[in-house]
Amino acid sequence: MLEVGIALGYGHADAEHPGRALARDARHAEAAGLGSLWTGDQLVSAVAPMLDSTLVLATAAAATERIRLGFAVMVLSQRPVAWAAKQIAGLQQLSGGRVLLGIGVGDEKHGWEGFRAAGLDHRTRGRRTDDALAVLPDLVRGKPCVLDGEPVRLSPGAPMPPLLFGGRAPAVRRCLRFGGDWMAGIDAPSAVFAALPGIAEAAERAGVPAPGVVITVGLALGDVPAEDVDRQVRIIAGHGVSEAAARAAVLTGGAEDAAEALASFAAAGATRVVGVPFTGGWHRQAELLGEAAALS
Repeated sequence: MLEVGIALGYGHADAEHPGRALARDARHAEAAGLGSLWTGDQLVSAVAPMLDSTLVLATAAAATERIRLGFAVMVLSQRPVAWAAKQIAGLQQLSGGRVLLGIGVGDEKHGWEGFRAAGLDHRTRGRRTDDALAVLPDLVRGKPCVLDGEPVRLSPGAPMPPLLFGGRAPAVRRCLRFGGDWMAGIDAPSAVFAALPGIAEAAERAGVPAPGVVITVGLALGDVPAEDVDRQVRIIAGHGVSEAAARAAVLTGGAEDAAEALASFAAAGATRVVGVPFTGGWHRQAELLGEAAALS
């Protein structure tokens, strides 16, 4: 069954009381029937101010009971792996095991200042990510492991959350190596689905299950002016995709139109869809997406 979720907005960093705003939005998404909430993760971002992702999700966890809580995506290579594991295990404990752990390596659109601020070279982020993933599950579960030649065991442990890897070819390779789903960025869904047969063949050669796929789409549902949709398309195109692909990655129309799109995504092999509202009011977008999920 297709799970449908929504990205939290970045505006809480500037809100008069961001904690209350986050809790209100989390409750609203859960009441709308959505399956998951997602937040970005950057130490320093050139795109928009961001609160710490683990604190955002902890706030959402405290305000809700059912909805899943996703990193989209945690930049694991910017954190000491033991601290990352401690945060993930704590969030699993506090949320009752509702975490979805998206992992990414960071990209140029957010700039490299975050890596410099952490005293790290962004050019080694891929290797550091893989090294961290090799020990992360044992650290989260509270099992003994070795870090830099020293025995480490974190407590209390927690169930390791499902893994998702954000990005393109390297992310798919991590899905096959470490297990987990592929979290495609905002791109034309047809381009994502065209890649799935090749991924399934690679998984078969490796003797591992084919990863699930998470489709990310922009949301401009309901009575959104055409100029706002066009602005959203330009924003997505600025992430390195063509204008045609950007337009195909935006859900427009009413709940029934969105339901048809969601059903087509599920039929093509998607396991999750994450909607990213850019316009039209976050709460209204959550409501319409929830209606579409119920109809699909």
